[in-house]
Amino acid sequence: MALPRRLLPLFLRRGGRLPSSPAPTPTRALSTAALPADALAAEEEDDSITIKGVRISGRPLYLDMQATTPVDPRVLDAMLPFYLSRYGNPHSRTHLYGWESDAAVEEARARVARLIGADPREIFFTSGATECNNIAVKGVMHFYRDRRRHVITTQTEHKCVLDSCRYLQQEGFEVTYLPVRPDGLIDVAQLADAIRPDTGLVSVMAVNNEIGVVQPLEEIGRICREKGVPFHTDAAQALGKIPIDVNQMGIGLMSLSAHKIYGPKGVGALYLRRRPRIRVEPQMSGGGQERGIRSGTVPTPIVVGFGAACEIAAKEMDYDERRVSALQQRLLDGIRSKVDDVVINGSMEHRYAGNLNLSFAYVEGESLLMGLKEVAVSSGSACTSASLEPSYVLRALGVDEDMAHTSIRFGIGRFTTEEEVDRATELTVHQVLKLREMSPLYEMAKAGIDIKSIQWSQH
Repeated sequence: MALPRRLLPLFLRRGGRLPSSPAPTPTRALSTAALPADALAAEEEDDSITIKGVRISGRPLYLDMQATTPVDPRVLDAMLPFYLSRYGNPHSRTHLYGWESDAAVEEARARVARLIGADPREIFFTSGATECNNIAVKGVMHFYRDRRRHVITTQTEHKCVLDSCRYLQQEGFEVTYLPVRPDGLIDVAQLADAIRPDTGLVSVMAVNNEIGVVQPLEEIGRICREKGVPFHTDAAQALGKIPIDVNQMGIGLMSLSAHKIYGPKGVGALYLRRRPRIRVEPQMSGGGQERGIRSGTVPTPIVVGFGAACEIAAKEMDYDERRVSALQQRLLDGIRSKVDDVVINGSMEHRYAGNLNLSFAYVEGESLLMGLKEVAVSSGSACTSASLEPSYVLRALGVDEDMAHTSIRFGIGRFTTEEEVDRATELTVHQVLKLREMSPLYEMAKAGIDIKSIQWSQH
């Protein structure tokens, strides 16, 4: 029986195989995916996995949505034709293959623009938000280097923004790193005071990737507009999660990423305002694609996927927000009902609900992570998780080093289920209580001893 091409991804994901395919090795189905749990194939009894020296019973629950999200099947459906039959180079101007790919790219550009209230001519496709941040921070300052020598950003920005600012410092530019309050928000009055006549850019992340705090974009944009300074925001974690209107918020440049909104990896977009026009110096030399801002062949399939993901997000943002908020509250209530001394990092009032960053006192963070092998969570940004140092974001909030080491970030998304949240709650509570049973510090704290007042001697 011939299988319709549209159903091929779903067929393969459910464990189906084509007649010419060899019999697959039995594996456990994904626990978090775009398929209902009752549609997954029956699992083998011995389905354990060993990877990087760690043995786990099967694929863990996925609660790390700030690191990346699964591709929505509707996005995959939109992409497949551009891999299989409509594979032309969008820059080929002499035949149908190029014309149809170019039309698909422009439609995707329009969909990205609609989600943020922009003109499609203000959208430039890149490889992702990191490249966008580099173009925005370095590109603006290099273009206006004769008149503008000062940048303002925050201490809790993504590492690529901070590293771009340090790069500019090595070139002789000055950078002001604004502190944040204990709730993770900046003081807008402090921002206004920091702007100088030679300030060329203000860069503040929309939604923080580690703690989920939503900065007051509209206030920041108003201040920047009044002072005549371009406002850049890294909105990789905000796109499709919170309403964004670049005109209402006074945003001049914005960095976007597809794989944070159930789109493919490897594609992002830079929003660059046309009126009043903001100029940047390109960071890559080449054929002049994307109107010279970002040279290189535009990858049609994943750009189409990005556009499809934006269109879905525009339609389902309100529903997703309500559902994710309910799951976040379920997770938080479940943990707090059985575990004491749990601290929420970052503001709860000004926060994207899909990001819940918790610190568990008297528990060593790495031990907790290793004990949660059945749950895919992280202790901070995926871009800095290789470091053993405590999160610089949490330290900027004033979190003590020992508490910063105990933080866990739970990322909830579109395809997370109540059953997964309940299982994650159960496993987290079990592991925290287990580690505290072995912790002399916890015993001392329960006995009323002020641990911070103890002077530990070295032997």
